[in-house]
Amino acid sequence: MASINYKHLHYFWMVAKLGSIARASEQLHLTPQTISGQLSLFEDLQGEALFKKSGRKLELTEAGRLAFSYAQEIFSLGQELEQVLQHHPTERSLQLRVGVSDVVEKAVAYKLIEPALRLPQTVKLNCREGKLVDLLAELARHKLDIVIADTPMPPAANVRAFNHPLGECGLSFFATPELLAAHPQKFPACLDAAPFLLPGEDAALRSRLLLWFEKQKLQPRIAGEFDDSALMSAFGQAGVGFFAKPSAIAPMLMRQFDVQLVGASADIKEQFYAISVQRKITHPAVLAISQAAPLTLIGAKRGARRRS
Repeated sequence: MASINYKHLHYFWMVAKLGSIARASEQLHLTPQTISGQLSLFEDLQGEALFKKSGRKLELTEAGRLAFSYAQEIFSLGQELEQVLQHHPTERSLQLRVGVSDVVEKAVAYKLIEPALRLPQTVKLNCREGKLVDLLAELARHKLDIVIADTPMPPAANVRAFNHPLGECGLSFFATPELLAAHPQKFPACLDAAPFLLPGEDAALRSRLLLWFEKQKLQPRIAGEFDDSALMSAFGQAGVGFFAKPSAIAPMLMRQFDVQLVGASADIKEQFYAISVQRKITHPAVLAISQAAPLTLIGAKRGARRRS
């Protein structure tokens, strides 16, 4: 592959960003013919087609999307450098790129990441949510600094990365006042035959919950299963069923969704991991997350009983 001509890369980036050669030519003050010719030369040198025609529009090919993601980073850094040189700040902001598995409770993710935002150095946060397998692929391509998940990296994952346990916390159970009144037994007996909202199959917590029900000889009626934790909270707020969340966010959840704490169990543990390509964490923001996590995940007291 020939060395990249950054002028050609810039033309490509502008066309991809603006969606057409005509709009890019207006921004760059060049003729469409000039840009079109430079793009063709760029594609020839790289040996890949970066655009394909879709009617009158240009769409990025798979190689084009990959090239655009790199170009976006390159020219974003260039713009940041320009601002640094113009304003002469005392130090450059620290970039933190975090991937959060979609089964991790959003409030827990915030509590885990928040210590990084309290560093003396300004932190520029880029946070992405998605399936763990997709985030690990991004991590392998060095698009992320860390992935936060509720399980260690799967053994079958073809990624050279390392698991860093952040800690664990117990589980708390919640319901609306009306639902509690309809099931007045003490915790955990109130869950038996009661409607319950269960995490989706991708959540590690699901199997632990079902095992706990079995040990407690409880048979709740599964009223819904949810891959999205925020959606489950919304249904819980509407009184569709009892639901469980990490004890670390119990006070926040009661305020936000106006639900009551039914009870808590330290026998069901939800675990959290940071996954990075580093065996030893050196990124200052990731280090702050790792060091603060054990205290962050301390939740409700063990054996908490249902509130009156």
